[in-house]
Amino acid sequence: MSHIRLLIADDHPVVRAGLQGMFASQGDFEVVGEASNGADAVALTESLLPDVVIMDMRMGRLDGPTAIEQIRKQFPTLPVLVLTTYDSNADILRAIEAGATGYLLKDTPREDLFAAIRTVSQGKSALAPEVATRLIRQMQRSAGESLSERELEVLTLVARGASNKEAARNLHISEATIKSHLIRIFNKLGVADRTSAVTTALERGLLRLER
Repeated sequence: MSHIRLLIADDHPVVRAGLQGMFASQGDFEVVGEASNGADAVALTESLLPDVVIMDMRMGRLDGPTAIEQIRKQFPTLPVLVLTTYDSNADILRAIEAGATGYLLKDTPREDLFAAIRTVSQGKSALAPEVATRLIRQMQRSAGESLSERELEVLTLVARGASNKEAARNLHISEATIKSHLIRIFNKLGVADRTSAVTTALERGLLRLER
């Protein structure tokens, strides 16, 4: 039986030990390394060349998504399975956009975790059902709610550092109207502030700032 060589990246020693014990019960799993932060996860991936990396989302010295990005740049086909307690839309999207092959929550039954590892080792994706549902809803919302021309004008001015008052003066509308445009923009992009709105719009290619 060929072994699936695993690298565990989690900042909690108890979690790493628990996973080690669980995986030892499976004849086809072999844990080849453990990392307590994202930077070590990247370094150990380079030196150990595991078949699957199991990655937590929030760790020191590089968080999960940043580590995933770096790993996938060097090893584009290497599966990275996120195993985390965080299930917000923002966390899920960040991980998937970074290149995660799967996303499971730490309360996932062990048999489902084992099945997910075997699935991603074959190059397929594995998402917890509730994660898949949220991801689909989020993508539908993103696709269905593009920014209007006026909203893009407002966001472009905000990106250039304009205050609400300056944006209102520039567009010949009231400050209250600017605020209502911003609220709609935040809702459509799923963000809570101006900086996140600009960053998200740039990442999605909705906004282009001319030099």
